[in-house]
Amino acid sequence: MKKIIISTIAVSALFFTTSCETDFDTDVKDIVVTKGEADFSKYVALGNSLTSGYRDGALYSGGQAESFPSMMAGQMKLAGGGEFKQPMMPNNVGGFNNAIFIDPITNKPLFPGKLELKMVNGALSPVPNAPAAALDNVATGGPYQNMGVPGAKVAHLLFPGYGNPTNLALGAANPYFVRFASSPATSSVVSDALAQNPTFVSLWIGNNDVLGYATSGGDGTNPITPVDGAVGVGFNNTYTALINTVFPTGTTRKGVIANIPNVTSVPFFTRVPSMPLTNLTDTQVSQLNTAYATYNAGLGQAKSLGAINDAEYQKRLIKFTAGAVANGAVISDKDLTTVPGLPKYRQTTAKDYILLTASAVLTPQAGGGTSVPLEDKLVLTEAETAKVLTATASYNTTIKALAESKGLAFVDANAKMTELNSKSGISWNGVRYTATFVTGGTFSLDGVHLTGRGYAVVANEFIKAINMKYKSTLPQVDPNKYSGITFP
Repeated sequence: MKKIIISTIAVSALFFTTSCETDFDTDVKDIVVTKGEADFSKYVALGNSLTSGYRDGALYSGGQAESFPSMMAGQMKLAGGGEFKQPMMPNNVGGFNNAIFIDPITNKPLFPGKLELKMVNGALSPVPNAPAAALDNVATGGPYQNMGVPGAKVAHLLFPGYGNPTNLALGAANPYFVRFASSPATSSVVSDALAQNPTFVSLWIGNNDVLGYATSGGDGTNPITPVDGAVGVGFNNTYTALINTVFPTGTTRKGVIANIPNVTSVPFFTRVPSMPLTNLTDTQVSQLNTAYATYNAGLGQAKSLGAINDAEYQKRLIKFTAGAVANGAVISDKDLTTVPGLPKYRQTTAKDYILLTASAVLTPQAGGGTSVPLEDKLVLTEAETAKVLTATASYNTTIKALAESKGLAFVDANAKMTELNSKSGISWNGVRYTATFVTGGTFSLDGVHLTGRGYAVVANEFIKAINMKYKSTLPQVDPNKYSGITFP
């Protein structure tokens, strides 16, 4: 079976440089820096983990120092920008070790420390650190201008009490906002932001409204936010209410908003091949096909009785082939027809996405995807992927329309992530960046969040959008000066 490892050759590829051309062809580094029609004197960033600087599965001080809003604020200072404070974590590991954040069933931390590459069974693998400290409170050091809250959905930014520690046990508060909320009982993320009377706001929110469903394999534990519904329920009305609150009619406040990348562009969903089992021996194939013979016979009986049609019969047949052929992994697919006494098994196809978290069980020792079907939470099926992409497209239509109606700068983050996910990727001063896991340079070890270099790429997209909309000349940042993956 295929073993997911990071080879020496792959590691070397991270440092391979191409030509000296740069894809960031709208930089204004040789032009006098001006603010144009914008006012950067009080810049506040609203968003989720991507705004906070979250990376490697945790929020930690080193990652926060390379958040994209912090990079932008540095460039804004060249054009009259003011102070930009972040609610820094107390250490460079992250995580919370309070008893309330320990899973009572697994006894594992719900908020572990950052992932680091370590040797596991002869291969480099991402391994989480133990959480470094208890939940602290830094509210007295505020107000903070980076108001990115990891885990936040659109509705959470408007919810009073989202920073109330008494709501943690109820699942109605977020520990990251608990740390710096100005008033635990009454403040919301947005009210704390607007209390600062910002002159410029960046907003990148909505990813978690679909991402949570996708990263849990559509198993039902984290549903997609419905497109339609009242404020607080449906995405469109909630996002509209958020925009109207931050940018009310008649305001002179300027800002920039970004849309949501498709999950199919990030390595959490693309690192593990959809059909990951290759080089099976004749003995392995014989054993596996014999093991599933009874199941296949049951499928035949279900078809003969009319319980399933021929198309589903063919879809559900389990058959392995020896040699260099790519075999699909066996999965449990809840969307298959229910037949009493017959498991809902099938093999993955090229249209399914096996999640990065499945790599730990896709080994001969664990038997995942062969003798043991992969759990629902480890695979985003073709049907589930369609739901995710449909919702994302609708969300993005709303975001773009609101940017236009409010006269805001707009960042097509979806297009940029698609570009990164292409074979050619993008380059800066001869360094090639792609969305390839670890070796591409832009995505951190959790496969969803970015490295410092990846956040610099995002910062430049925001800066370009701001310059285009408001006729400012903020210079772009140099991604090569920020950190990527750390190797042992």
